[in-house]
Amino acid sequence: MFVQRTEPVAGSLVLSALVAALSLITVLVLLGAVRMRAHHAGPIGLAVALATAWLGFGMPVGQALSGAAQGAVFGLFPILWIVVNALWVYRMTVRTRHFDVLRRSFSRISADPRIQALVIAFCFGALLEALAGFGAPVAISAVMLVALGFTPVKAAVLALVANTAPVAFGAMGSPVVTLAQVTGLPLDTVASVVGRQTPLLALVVPLLLVFLVDGRRGLRETWAPALACGTAFAAAQFAAANFVSAQLADIGAALAGAAALVAVPRARRPAAEPVRAAVLTGVRGGTPRDTADLDARDPRREVVRAYAPYGLIVLTFSLAQIPPVKELLARATRTFDWPFLDVAGPDGKPVGGNLFSLPLLATGGTLVLLAGLLTAVVLGVGAGTAVREWAATVRELRYAIVTVTSVLALAYVMNLSGQAATIGHFVAAAGAGLAFLSPVLGWFGVAVSGSDTSANALFGALQVTAAQQSGLPPELLAAANSSGGVLGKMISPQNLTIACAAVGLAGREGDLLRRVLPWSLALMLVMCLIVVGQSTAVLGWMLP
Repeated sequence: MFVQRTEPVAGSLVLSALVAALSLITVLVLLGAVRMRAHHAGPIGLAVALATAWLGFGMPVGQALSGAAQGAVFGLFPILWIVVNALWVYRMTVRTRHFDVLRRSFSRISADPRIQALVIAFCFGALLEALAGFGAPVAISAVMLVALGFTPVKAAVLALVANTAPVAFGAMGSPVVTLAQVTGLPLDTVASVVGRQTPLLALVVPLLLVFLVDGRRGLRETWAPALACGTAFAAAQFAAANFVSAQLADIGAALAGAAALVAVPRARRPAAEPVRAAVLTGVRGGTPRDTADLDARDPRREVVRAYAPYGLIVLTFSLAQIPPVKELLARATRTFDWPFLDVAGPDGKPVGGNLFSLPLLATGGTLVLLAGLLTAVVLGVGAGTAVREWAATVRELRYAIVTVTSVLALAYVMNLSGQAATIGHFVAAAGAGLAFLSPVLGWFGVAVSGSDTSANALFGALQVTAAQQSGLPPELLAAANSSGGVLGKMISPQNLTIACAAVGLAGREGDLLRRVLPWSLALMLVMCLIVVGQSTAVLGWMLP
């Protein structure tokens, strides 16, 4: 049995934390400064994590490699399983030209690209996050924005930045459900506090999106619909998280945000053509890609069929939440001891990573696959064509598969060797600054793993322990872990790779990282200040 230690390097927590952070720093530097392709940077970061686990933390090589294998398998299933199937559904709609019908329908909501960015990246992306989570919202939203005339880089940036406010309640509430399980706090309590933090982000993100699309002119001309969208989203998310159900928070918020956006008269006005051209190309006086086909009129039947894939996804996920159905799907889950892995925490108790669960049916990817099979029937896609499109999707994502599996392998090695726990204890030892640094810990966890659920599983219990020792409300720091984590998702190598793969920018993850990192840090600072305020009399009244 390998027993984790929190201070393995010279008996110093500070030195141990610095050594533990080497693998993540390596990946971020290779992507952002060296501009290395992510499918090269990921394996190098994994090698650093393995070396650190062996030489720095004393983990046996065999167990370190076994932990890496477990992370790679988790990257394939369920994470890439849902991304592959979501993009497969998209490819079928492109093949039958129903994706063109869908984008024409979206364009009629507003001809202003700034409003289109809000509808697709923020509202529609939030709905996809609510249902599927992981990388599907980023991939599908980015592709739709490109189809409407946005440049691939701008589309990817918008999709990544928009995928923040809904993340804590994404995948039918998986992050907060996991947080409640690992902390022992009631789900209603955890969801209630998260629902008093992330809605504040929702007020800001739409304004940030129109700024990213069109700078200060975008803010000046479209602040009203952006603010209406954010306010409605925030109000619905707050209400659902506190009074209805954490699992439904993002669905209600996405629909409320879209309804409010459409209701604002300014959102219906088209932008002047020079403005529209400058917005789409990023160059004053530029000429956007030809989107003349957006003016074509489609038969109502074809419009219904174009929306059908996403309606089927909503229906499939909704049915899967019905208790008897949910229980039936869960029966197919297989849990077993992972081979060649025997790890105990610093307290001597076996860690959860010794076991591996394989949710064959009760996972988003399988549900999207089912919705995809129904989509093939509705759109008239033959079995052979559907299989070829699925294989083509896997081939298209081959570099993303290498990146995601290597990054998840890195995350698992960090977790199982005790590297992540060491960093967590270092942050938790901040004393008076704990409230400020609490969201940073969640941000770090998501930046490594690409998942708010994983970051909550990793650091949730640690946040509660640190809160109890420092006299802070445990539910506040537990929620801060999740709320801060959502802001690390846009810089996660996993999500950067998915965004690049979706819009044809393979190998340019470093360019995207440099564009979104400042916004990730700025929004994280805002969340840190919110949590500090809620830990004092200044904003303490916000807590339940």
